Amino acid sequence: MNAGEANDYIQRNWPLDYNGYGRPYDFGGFDENTTAGIPEGGYLWDSVARAGVDYRNFGFFMDNPVKVPKSMPNLVGHTDPKYIGWDLSVPDQTRIDRWLHVFQGYEQQGSMPTMQFVYLPSDHTWSTTQDARKPSAYVADNDLAMGKLVDAVSHSQFWGSTAIFAVEDDAQDGPDHVDAHRSTAYVISPYTQIGKVDSTLYSSVSVLHTMELLLGVPPMSQFDAAANPMDAAFSNTPNMRPFTAVDPTVSLTATNGPNAPGVKASAKIDFQEPDRIPMGKMNRILWKAAKGKGSTMPAPVHSMP
Repeated sequence: MNAGEANDYIQRNWPLDYNGYGRPYDFGGFDENTTAGIPEGGYLWDSVARAGVDYRNFGFFMDNPVKVPKSMPNLVGHTDPKYIGWDLSVPDQTRIDRWLHVFQGYEQQGSMPTMQFVYLPSDHTWSTTQDARKPSAYVADNDLAMGKLVDAVSHSQFWGSTAIFAVEDDAQDGPDHVDAHRSTAYVISPYTQIGKVDSTLYSSVSVLHTMELLLGVPPMSQFDAAANPMDAAFSNTPNMRPFTAVDPTVSLTATNGPNAPGVKASAKIDFQEPDRIPMGKMNRILWKAAKGKGSTMPAPVHSMP
């Protein structure tokens, strides 16, 4: 999502990685022994660094404890050392509490970084692993953390000049009822409260291109350069109405019992790093966790070209 392309190395190897063949996950800088998966144009933080734009990273490509990979030099000195990255044992409430603490400091000084990367990974869930939080708890945790972020920004002095872009991680295998290629994307700003349906065909790099245009930085590849920017989602007239987060009615702490759907299969899944899970199996487990053991997940629809 933060790069304008997936390079040749990734294009050749992701099918092996995502099909459960046990190939090491060395994409995106998590493996410090290789930079083969890093695109030639780098990531958005590399682009804004070249342009002299101020930025701050909260959790992207980090683990617990926080350590910047050698392959991500432009995150050195720009990453919050107390904001935990990938660790599914840590709730997103812990992460957003840290971000809110830092944001309060921005409010007090009257300025904040032009670009912020905020990572909230609880939507991955820990499947139905026994004694781990239920998938519903993870999703509610993620939703509430996102709501708190929007709440804080929209009630702040920065609201009138801010746009918040939110996309799913792992959306590459989370099919909806229309087409498995689709994913959710949110653009939250006083200038996007237009009350209209935008039926333009966007892609992930459309989100990236839109951010680049707002930041005044050039595209990183032909792909983000050619992507449709999300112009139709914006208005010239701002609506300064703020957003107030709503506490979920779903428990944030409920855990999976020994008879949860797919509990044995979940115990064999590697959750130590993102994207190591068997996607199809995970989808079926999550479906049954939500719909019941006796339910059957419908086959994904692939109707779009």
